[in-house]
Amino acid sequence: MSSLIASTRFSVLDRSRTREGHTHPEALRDTVRLAVELEGLGYHRLWVSEHHGVPGVAGSAPTVLAAAVAAATRTIRVGTGGVMLPNHRPLVVAEQFGVLESLFPGRIDMGLGRSVGFTDGVRKALGRDKEDAEDFEAQLRELLGWFRGTSPTGVHARPAEGLTVPPFVLAMGEGAGIAARAGLPMVIGDFRNREKMRRGIDHYREHFRPSPWASEPYVVVSGTVAVAGTPEEARRLLVPEAWAMAYSRTHGTFPPLPPAERVEALTMTGKERGFYESGLTGHIAGTEEQVAHELETVLKETGAQEVLVTTSTYDREALLDSYRRLAAITAG
Repeated sequence: MSSLIASTRFSVLDRSRTREGHTHPEALRDTVRLAVELEGLGYHRLWVSEHHGVPGVAGSAPTVLAAAVAAATRTIRVGTGGVMLPNHRPLVVAEQFGVLESLFPGRIDMGLGRSVGFTDGVRKALGRDKEDAEDFEAQLRELLGWFRGTSPTGVHARPAEGLTVPPFVLAMGEGAGIAARAGLPMVIGDFRNREKMRRGIDHYREHFRPSPWASEPYVVVSGTVAVAGTPEEARRLLVPEAWAMAYSRTHGTFPPLPPAERVEALTMTGKERGFYESGLTGHIAGTEEQVAHELETVLKETGAQEVLVTTSTYDREALLDSYRRLAAITAG
């Protein structure tokens, strides 16, 4: 194994993807069980996500799920990838993370994104619209101010004030510039568009301003990594998510993950086939040797300090096997 891989942290974002024939509660319990396994394998963090009104994702309340994950584990860092700040009042977010950090001191991360709901219906239900994402930078400043006790309202966020919960910015679109100006660590994806990823990282490093939260740039690259005994097995891990993405692009709703064999037996329209094939390309997938080589290339290109693996698939045992194989690569 290369010293570059050995010196890089490896973490996981589990989106609590629902699966055909399985329930939303099962998906949430799967995430908690996975966290316990990942802790044993030596992964640095386990993050959970926020989605609303999505049939294929059970994780709608990330700070609640993070509490369950942290309670089931002892050493792995736990956080959000991320809380979508435009959906919430910054005071309430600060209070939630203050509670998490108070209960699980030194283990909580605050990953923050600027997305609003996927559809007009979800945005309406949340009382938000697309323009709310434009206020993300101001919302971020307000949120961090609650931890520092600097709110002009004279109100104090309990128990957040005075605590340090590491904030991360999920860099989509404008996120790299926002993370740089705020002086915060940045999470950027994905592996399918390396050139765009590199441009975002370069912009972030060039414009980074040191802050009380981070004295220098910290880059986390995120994307799908699938490791298996053969390249074909690794590719099959990608099939359920690739089809779900293709379905969402052609039907407007993101479905539960189907088994790979059902997808492979489908008759697809030309449009569906195009999105599906596109969804299978560009990820890091293959045998241990192939994945190690590809990871080394990405780390050399980006200079990232951490990799956040975001793989979703139907077969949870195959997913865990992939994480075991990846852990073996990173441990040498």
